[in-house]
Amino acid sequence: MLKNGHHQMSTTGKDAGTNLGATACSPEKRRRTIRVWCDGCYDMVHYGHSNQLRQAKAMGDYLIVGVHTDGEISKHKGPPVFTQAERYKMVRAIKWVDEIVEGAPYVTTLETLDKYNCDFCVHGDDITLTVDGQDTYEEVKKSGRYRECKRTQGVSTTDLVGRMLLMTKAHHSNIGHSDYQQHTDNFGKGPKGHSPWTGVSQFLQTSQKIIQFASGQEPQPGDTIIYVAGAFDLFHIGHVDFLEAVSKLSDKPYVIVGLHFDQEVNRYKGKNYPIMNVHERTLSVLACRYVSEVVIGAPYAVTKELLEHFKVDLVCHGKTEVHPDKDGSDPYAEPMRRGILQTVDSLNSLTTDDIVQRIIKNRLLFEARNQKKEAKEMALIQAMKRREEEKVKERTKAVL
Repeated sequence: MLKNGHHQMSTTGKDAGTNLGATACSPEKRRRTIRVWCDGCYDMVHYGHSNQLRQAKAMGDYLIVGVHTDGEISKHKGPPVFTQAERYKMVRAIKWVDEIVEGAPYVTTLETLDKYNCDFCVHGDDITLTVDGQDTYEEVKKSGRYRECKRTQGVSTTDLVGRMLLMTKAHHSNIGHSDYQQHTDNFGKGPKGHSPWTGVSQFLQTSQKIIQFASGQEPQPGDTIIYVAGAFDLFHIGHVDFLEAVSKLSDKPYVIVGLHFDQEVNRYKGKNYPIMNVHERTLSVLACRYVSEVVIGAPYAVTKELLEHFKVDLVCHGKTEVHPDKDGSDPYAEPMRRGILQTVDSLNSLTTDDIVQRIIKNRLLFEARNQKKEAKEMALIQAMKRREEEKVKERTKAVL
Protein backbone atom coordinates (compact mmCIF):
# COMPACT_ATOMS: atom_id res chain seq x y z
CA MET A 1 0.00 0.00 0.00
CA LEU A 2 1.22 3.51 -0.75
CA LYS A 3 1.37 5.80 2.22
CA ASN A 4 2.43 9.43 2.44
CA GLY A 5 4.13 9.43 -0.91
CA HIS A 6 5.93 6.11 -0.41
CA HIS A 7 5.18 2.45 0.18
CA GLN A 8 4.26 1.47 3.73
CA MET A 9 7.16 -0.20 5.52
CA SER A 10 6.35 -3.57 7.07
CA THR A 11 7.09 -3.93 10.78
CA THR A 12 7.30 -6.86 13.12
CA GLY A 13 7.60 -7.44 16.85
CA LYS A 14 7.49 -4.55 19.29
CA ASP A 15 7.84 -1.95 16.54
CA ALA A 16 4.74 -3.11 14.65
CA GLY A 17 2.06 -0.44 14.31
CA THR A 18 4.26 2.40 15.57
CA ASN A 19 5.57 5.40 13.70
CA LEU A 20 7.44 8.62 14.38
CA GLY A 21 4.20 10.54 14.91
CA ALA A 22 2.95 8.03 17.47
CA THR A 23 6.15 8.00 19.51
CA ALA A 24 6.27 11.79 19.60
CA CYS A 25 2.75 12.35 20.94
CA SER A 26 1.58 12.12 24.53
CA PRO A 27 0.46 8.82 26.17
CA GLU A 28 -3.11 10.17 26.21
CA LYS A 29 -3.04 10.79 22.46
CA ARG A 30 -1.56 7.33 21.80
CA ARG A 31 -4.50 5.77 23.60
CA ARG A 32 -7.10 7.63 21.56
CA THR A 33 -7.20 8.44 17.86
CA ILE A 34 -8.08 12.08 17.10
CA ARG A 35 -10.36 12.15 14.08
CA VAL A 36 -10.44 15.37 12.05
CA TRP A 37 -13.05 16.51 9.52
CA CYS A 38 -12.49 18.81 6.54
CA ASP A 39 -14.94 19.54 3.76
CA GLY A 40 -15.16 21.61 0.62
CA CYS A 41 -15.62 21.75 -3.14
CA TYR A 42 -11.98 20.92 -3.90
CA ASP A 43 -12.50 22.12 -7.45
CA MET A 44 -9.34 22.51 -9.53
CA VAL A 45 -7.40 21.00 -6.62
CA HIS A 46 -4.14 22.90 -6.11
CA TYR A 47 -1.40 23.05 -3.48
CA GLY A 48 -3.47 25.51 -1.43
CA HIS A 49 -6.06 22.78 -0.87
CA SER A 50 -3.29 20.27 -0.14
CA ASN A 51 -1.69 22.60 2.38
CA GLN A 52 -5.01 23.00 4.20
CA LEU A 53 -5.33 19.22 4.46
CA ARG A 54 -1.70 18.88 5.55
CA GLN A 55 -2.30 21.33 8.39
CA ALA A 56 -5.57 19.63 9.33
CA LYS A 57 -3.91 16.19 9.49
CA ALA A 58 -1.22 17.63 11.79
CA MET A 59 -3.96 18.55 14.29
CA GLY A 60 -4.99 14.92 14.74
CA ASP A 61 -4.36 11.35 13.65
CA TYR A 62 -7.02 10.44 11.08
CA LEU A 63 -8.29 12.86 8.43
CA ILE A 64 -11.71 12.49 6.81
CA VAL A 65 -12.51 14.84 3.91
CA GLY A 66 -16.06 15.53 2.76
CA VAL A 67 -16.44 16.56 -0.88
CA HIS A 68 -19.59 18.32 -2.12
CA THR A 69 -21.62 17.24 -5.15
CA ASP A 70 -21.83 19.19 -8.40
CA GLY A 71 -25.43 20.09 -7.56
CA GLU A 72 -24.58 21.57 -4.17
CA ILE A 73 -21.68 23.59 -5.57
CA SER A 74 -23.79 24.93 -8.44
CA LYS A 75 -26.51 25.97 -5.98
CA HIS A 76 -24.25 27.84 -3.57
CA LYS A 77 -21.29 29.03 -5.69
CA GLY A 78 -21.72 28.34 -9.39
CA PRO A 79 -20.62 25.62 -11.82
CA PRO A 80 -17.54 23.56 -10.84
CA VAL A 81 -14.74 23.03 -13.35
CA PHE A 82 -14.34 19.34 -12.52
CA THR A 83 -17.07 16.74 -12.09
CA GLN A 84 -17.71 15.27 -8.66
CA ALA A 85 -16.21 11.92 -9.73
CA GLU A 86 -13.01 13.71 -10.77
CA ARG A 87 -12.91 15.72 -7.55
CA TYR A 88 -13.42 12.64 -5.38
CA LYS A 89 -10.45 10.93 -7.02
CA MET A 90 -8.24 14.04 -6.80
CA VAL A 91 -8.81 14.38 -3.05
CA ARG A 92 -8.19 10.66 -2.48
CA ALA A 93 -4.79 11.10 -4.13
CA ILE A 94 -3.62 13.72 -1.59
CA LYS A 95 -1.25 11.92 0.75
CA TRP A 96 -2.56 13.39 4.01
CA VAL A 97 -6.12 12.16 3.40
CA ASP A 98 -7.16 8.92 5.12
CA GLU A 99 -10.77 8.75 3.96
CA ILE A 100 -13.22 10.75 1.89
CA VAL A 101 -16.98 11.16 2.15
CA GLU A 102 -18.67 11.58 -1.21
CA GLY A 103 -21.58 14.01 -1.40
CA ALA A 104 -20.89 15.71 1.92
CA PRO A 105 -23.47 18.36 2.92
CA TYR A 106 -22.54 21.95 2.05
CA VAL A 107 -23.31 23.17 5.58
CA THR A 108 -21.17 21.48 8.23
CA THR A 109 -23.25 20.37 11.20
CA LEU A 110 -22.64 18.63 14.52
CA GLU A 111 -24.69 15.75 13.14
CA THR A 112 -22.10 15.24 10.37
CA LEU A 113 -19.16 15.34 12.81
CA ASP A 114 -20.88 12.83 15.09
CA LYS A 115 -21.84 10.55 12.20
CA TYR A 116 -18.17 10.10 11.30
CA ASN A 117 -16.92 10.20 14.92
CA CYS A 118 -14.89 13.35 14.31
CA ASP A 119 -13.66 15.44 17.23
CA PHE A 120 -13.68 18.71 15.30
CA CYS A 121 -13.53 20.19 11.81
CA VAL A 122 -10.80 22.33 10.28
CA HIS A 123 -11.12 25.13 7.75
CA GLY A 124 -8.88 27.90 6.44
CA ASP A 125 -8.92 31.45 7.79
CA ASP A 126 -11.25 32.57 5.00
CA ILE A 127 -15.00 32.01 5.03
CA THR A 128 -17.48 29.82 3.15
CA LEU A 129 -21.03 31.07 2.63
CA THR A 130 -24.30 29.47 1.58
CA VAL A 131 -26.41 30.85 -1.26
CA ASP A 132 -28.17 33.14 1.26
CA GLY A 133 -24.91 34.43 2.75
CA GLN A 134 -24.75 32.33 5.93
CA ASP A 135 -21.48 30.98 7.36
CA THR A 136 -21.48 27.23 6.63
CA TYR A 137 -19.50 26.56 9.83
CA GLU A 138 -21.66 28.64 12.20
CA GLU A 139 -23.04 25.65 14.15
CA VAL A 140 -19.70 23.92 14.76
CA LYS A 141 -18.05 27.22 15.66
CA LYS A 142 -20.65 27.90 18.37
CA SER A 143 -20.16 24.40 19.78
CA GLY A 144 -16.38 24.79 20.05
CA ARG A 145 -15.68 22.00 17.56
CA TYR A 146 -14.02 24.20 14.95
CA ARG A 147 -10.31 24.74 14.32
CA GLU A 148 -8.69 27.13 11.89
CA CYS A 149 -5.59 26.71 9.75
CA LYS A 150 -3.57 29.20 7.77
CA ARG A 151 -4.76 29.91 4.23
CA THR A 152 -2.02 29.50 1.62
CA GLN A 153 -1.21 32.88 0.15
CA GLY A 154 -0.64 33.30 -3.57
CA VAL A 155 -2.97 30.66 -4.98
CA SER A 156 -6.68 30.39 -5.60
CA THR A 157 -8.98 29.07 -8.27
CA THR A 158 -9.68 32.73 -9.11
CA ASP A 159 -6.00 33.37 -9.77
CA LEU A 160 -5.51 30.24 -11.87
CA VAL A 161 -8.52 31.04 -14.03
CA GLY A 162 -7.10 34.50 -14.69
CA ARG A 163 -3.75 33.05 -15.73
CA MET A 164 -5.38 30.64 -18.18
CA LEU A 165 -7.05 33.48 -20.01
CA LEU A 166 -3.79 35.35 -20.50
CA MET A 167 -1.93 34.52 -23.69
CA THR A 168 1.47 35.50 -22.32
CA LYS A 169 4.65 33.51 -21.77
CA ALA A 170 5.53 34.89 -18.34
CA HIS A 171 2.21 35.60 -16.63
CA HIS A 172 3.29 33.83 -13.46
CA SER A 173 6.17 36.32 -13.02
CA ASN A 174 4.28 39.44 -14.11
CA ILE A 175 1.47 39.66 -11.57
CA GLY A 176 1.82 43.44 -11.46
CA HIS A 177 1.33 43.75 -15.23
CA SER A 178 -1.76 45.69 -16.33
CA ASP A 179 -3.08 42.83 -18.53
CA TYR A 180 -2.88 40.40 -15.64
CA GLN A 181 -4.54 42.91 -13.30
CA GLN A 182 -7.45 43.31 -15.73
CA HIS A 183 -8.16 39.58 -15.59
CA THR A 184 -7.86 39.37 -11.80
CA ASP A 185 -10.25 42.32 -11.57
CA ASN A 186 -12.79 40.40 -13.65
CA PHE A 187 -12.40 37.23 -11.63
CA GLY A 188 -11.68 38.49 -8.15
CA LYS A 189 -13.66 41.67 -7.56
CA GLY A 190 -17.31 42.00 -6.79
CA PRO A 191 -19.46 45.06 -7.41
CA LYS A 192 -19.06 46.40 -3.85
CA GLY A 193 -15.38 46.15 -3.16
CA HIS A 194 -12.51 43.75 -2.73
CA SER A 195 -12.66 40.71 -0.44
CA PRO A 196 -9.43 39.53 1.22
CA TRP A 197 -10.62 35.93 0.73
CA THR A 198 -11.18 36.12 -3.03
CA GLY A 199 -8.35 38.48 -3.95
CA VAL A 200 -5.13 37.48 -5.71
CA SER A 201 -1.68 37.66 -4.12
CA GLN A 202 1.72 36.50 -5.29
CA PHE A 203 3.01 33.08 -4.22
CA LEU A 204 6.45 33.08 -2.62
CA GLN A 205 8.19 29.71 -2.34
CA THR A 206 10.25 28.85 0.74
CA SER A 207 12.47 25.91 1.58
CA GLN A 208 10.31 25.24 4.64
CA LYS A 209 7.21 24.77 2.49
CA ILE A 210 9.00 22.18 0.34
CA ILE A 211 10.16 20.36 3.48
CA GLN A 212 6.59 20.31 4.81
CA PHE A 213 5.31 18.75 1.59
CA ALA A 214 8.16 16.29 1.02
CA SER A 215 7.87 12.74 2.35
CA GLY A 216 11.52 12.65 3.42
CA GLN A 217 11.78 8.97 2.45
CA GLU A 218 14.94 7.64 0.84
CA PRO A 219 14.81 4.62 -1.50
CA GLN A 220 14.96 1.36 0.45
CA PRO A 221 16.58 -1.94 -0.55
CA GLY A 222 14.25 -3.78 -2.90
CA ASP A 223 12.52 -0.62 -4.17
CA THR A 224 11.92 -0.20 -7.88
CA ILE A 225 13.06 3.31 -8.72
CA ILE A 226 10.80 4.66 -11.44
CA TYR A 227 11.44 7.96 -13.20
CA VAL A 228 8.84 10.05 -15.03
CA ALA A 229 9.22 13.58 -16.36
CA GLY A 230 7.07 16.40 -17.64
CA ALA A 231 5.40 19.72 -16.87
CA PHE A 232 2.61 18.38 -14.63
CA ASP A 233 0.97 21.76 -15.04
CA LEU A 234 -2.35 22.48 -13.29
CA PHE A 235 -1.95 19.09 -11.60
CA HIS A 236 -5.17 17.26 -12.46
CA ILE A 237 -6.93 13.91 -12.56
CA GLY A 238 -5.12 12.87 -15.76
CA HIS A 239 -1.80 13.23 -13.92
CA VAL A 240 -3.14 11.35 -10.91
CA ASP A 241 -4.33 8.41 -13.02
CA PHE A 242 -0.98 8.24 -14.81
CA LEU A 243 1.06 8.30 -11.58
CA GLU A 244 -1.22 5.73 -9.98
CA ALA A 245 -0.75 3.44 -13.00
CA VAL A 246 3.03 3.93 -12.80
CA SER A 247 3.08 3.10 -9.08
CA LYS A 248 1.25 -0.18 -9.76
CA LEU A 249 4.12 -1.43 -11.91
CA SER A 250 5.94 -2.56 -8.76
CA ASP A 251 5.12 -3.90 -5.30
CA LYS A 252 7.62 -1.42 -3.86
CA PRO A 253 7.66 1.63 -6.15
CA TYR A 254 9.79 4.68 -5.52
CA VAL A 255 8.48 7.20 -8.05
CA ILE A 256 10.67 10.17 -8.94
CA VAL A 257 9.04 12.98 -10.93
CA GLY A 258 11.29 15.25 -12.97
CA LEU A 259 9.75 18.70 -13.41
CA HIS A 260 10.94 20.85 -16.31
CA PHE A 261 11.71 24.52 -15.80
CA ASP A 262 9.14 27.06 -17.01
CA GLN A 263 11.18 28.13 -20.03
CA GLU A 264 11.56 24.51 -21.16
CA VAL A 265 7.83 23.87 -20.83
CA ASN A 266 7.07 26.97 -22.86
CA ARG A 267 9.54 25.84 -25.53
CA TYR A 268 7.73 22.59 -26.24
CA LYS A 269 4.15 23.54 -25.29
CA GLY A 270 4.02 27.18 -26.41
CA LYS A 271 1.02 29.51 -25.84
CA ASN A 272 0.88 30.71 -22.23
CA TYR A 273 2.21 27.50 -20.69
CA PRO A 274 3.02 26.66 -18.01
CA ILE A 275 0.06 28.11 -16.11
CA MET A 276 1.83 27.36 -12.81
CA ASN A 277 5.48 28.13 -12.25
CA VAL A 278 7.95 25.41 -11.32
CA HIS A 279 7.74 26.17 -7.58
CA GLU A 280 3.97 25.80 -7.58
CA ARG A 281 4.14 22.65 -9.69
CA THR A 282 6.65 21.17 -7.23
CA LEU A 283 4.23 21.44 -4.31
CA SER A 284 1.32 20.12 -6.38
CA VAL A 285 3.25 16.97 -7.32
CA LEU A 286 4.75 16.46 -3.85
CA ALA A 287 1.25 16.38 -2.37
CA CYS A 288 0.37 13.29 -4.43
CA ARG A 289 0.52 9.99 -2.53
CA TYR A 290 1.96 8.17 -5.56
CA VAL A 291 5.10 10.36 -5.65
CA SER A 292 8.22 9.77 -3.56
CA GLU A 293 10.58 12.49 -4.82
CA VAL A 294 10.68 15.47 -7.19
CA VAL A 295 13.60 16.72 -9.28
CA ILE A 296 13.13 20.48 -9.69
CA GLY A 297 14.30 21.67 -13.09
CA ALA A 298 15.02 18.22 -14.52
CA PRO A 299 16.76 18.12 -17.91
CA TYR A 300 14.42 17.54 -20.84
CA ALA A 301 16.47 14.62 -22.12
CA VAL A 302 16.66 11.61 -19.78
CA THR A 303 20.44 11.33 -19.73
CA LYS A 304 22.89 8.62 -18.72
CA GLU A 305 24.04 10.84 -15.84
CA LEU A 306 20.49 11.25 -14.51
CA LEU A 307 19.76 7.51 -14.69
CA GLU A 308 22.97 6.60 -12.89
CA HIS A 309 22.69 9.36 -10.28
CA PHE A 310 19.23 8.23 -9.16
CA LYS A 311 19.90 4.52 -9.88
CA VAL A 312 16.76 4.39 -12.04
CA ASP A 313 15.32 0.95 -12.78
CA LEU A 314 12.50 2.03 -15.08
CA VAL A 315 11.57 5.15 -17.08
CA CYS A 316 7.91 5.70 -17.93
CA HIS A 317 5.98 8.11 -20.10
CA GLY A 318 2.35 8.38 -21.14
CA LYS A 319 0.77 7.82 -24.53
CA THR A 320 0.85 11.54 -25.37
CA GLU A 321 3.16 12.93 -28.04
CA VAL A 322 6.84 13.12 -27.08
CA HIS A 323 8.39 16.39 -28.27
CA PRO A 324 11.97 16.29 -29.60
CA ASP A 325 14.80 17.96 -27.71
CA LYS A 326 16.28 21.30 -28.82
CA ASP A 327 18.62 19.52 -31.23
CA GLY A 328 15.82 17.40 -32.65
CA SER A 329 16.88 14.24 -30.80
CA ASP A 330 14.63 11.82 -28.90
CA PRO A 331 14.71 12.75 -25.18
CA TYR A 332 14.13 9.08 -24.27
CA ALA A 333 16.92 7.68 -26.44
CA GLU A 334 19.13 6.62 -23.50
CA PRO A 335 16.51 4.67 -21.47
CA MET A 336 15.32 3.11 -24.75
CA ARG A 337 18.89 1.97 -25.51
CA ARG A 338 19.07 0.42 -22.02
CA GLY A 339 15.74 -1.35 -22.46
CA ILE A 340 14.17 0.33 -19.40
CA LEU A 341 11.63 2.57 -21.17
CA GLN A 342 7.95 1.75 -20.80
CA THR A 343 4.82 3.46 -22.16
CA VAL A 344 2.04 3.56 -19.57
CA ASP A 345 -1.60 3.88 -20.58
CA SER A 346 -3.58 5.33 -17.67
CA LEU A 347 -6.83 5.11 -19.68
CA ASN A 348 -7.33 8.83 -19.02
CA SER A 349 -6.60 11.15 -21.94
CA LEU A 350 -7.35 14.39 -20.07
CA THR A 351 -4.67 17.07 -20.61
CA THR A 352 -3.91 20.52 -19.26
CA ASP A 353 -5.15 21.89 -22.60
CA ASP A 354 -8.53 20.27 -21.92
CA ILE A 355 -8.76 22.00 -18.53
CA VAL A 356 -7.97 25.37 -20.06
CA GLN A 357 -10.63 24.80 -22.72
CA ARG A 358 -13.22 24.06 -20.02
CA ILE A 359 -12.44 27.43 -18.46
CA ILE A 360 -12.46 29.40 -21.70
CA LYS A 361 -15.71 27.77 -22.83
CA ASN A 362 -17.46 28.81 -19.63
CA ARG A 363 -15.61 32.06 -19.05
CA LEU A 364 -18.67 34.22 -18.42
CA LEU A 365 -20.07 31.67 -15.97
CA PHE A 366 -16.84 31.66 -13.98
CA GLU A 367 -16.61 35.44 -13.98
CA ALA A 368 -20.14 35.65 -12.65
CA ARG A 369 -19.43 32.94 -10.08
CA ASN A 370 -16.45 34.77 -8.62
CA GLN A 371 -18.18 38.15 -8.60
CA LYS A 372 -21.18 36.62 -6.85
CA LYS A 373 -18.91 34.93 -4.31
CA GLU A 374 -17.08 38.14 -3.53
CA ALA A 375 -20.30 40.17 -3.25
CA LYS A 376 -21.49 37.76 -0.53
CA GLU A 377 -18.15 38.01 1.25
CA MET A 378 -18.19 41.81 1.17
CA ALA A 379 -21.73 41.87 2.57
CA LEU A 380 -20.61 39.69 5.46
CA ILE A 381 -17.52 41.82 6.09
CA GLN A 382 -19.69 44.94 6.29
CA ALA A 383 -22.12 43.20 8.67
CA MET A 384 -19.23 42.08 10.92
CA LYS A 385 -17.83 45.60 10.86
CA ARG A 386 -21.20 47.08 11.87
CA ARG A 387 -21.57 44.58 14.73
CA GLU A 388 -18.10 45.45 16.00
CA GLU A 389 -18.87 49.18 15.85
CA GLU A 390 -22.09 48.60 17.82
CA LYS A 391 -20.17 46.68 20.48
CA VAL A 392 -17.66 49.52 20.78
CA LYS A 393 -20.51 52.04 21.20
CA GLU A 394 -22.13 49.88 23.88
CA ARG A 395 -18.84 49.56 25.79
CA THR A 396 -18.32 53.32 25.54
CA LYS A 397 -21.80 54.02 26.92
CA ALA A 398 -21.22 51.62 29.80
CA VAL A 399 -18.01 53.43 30.76
CA LEU A 400 -19.72 56.84 30.65
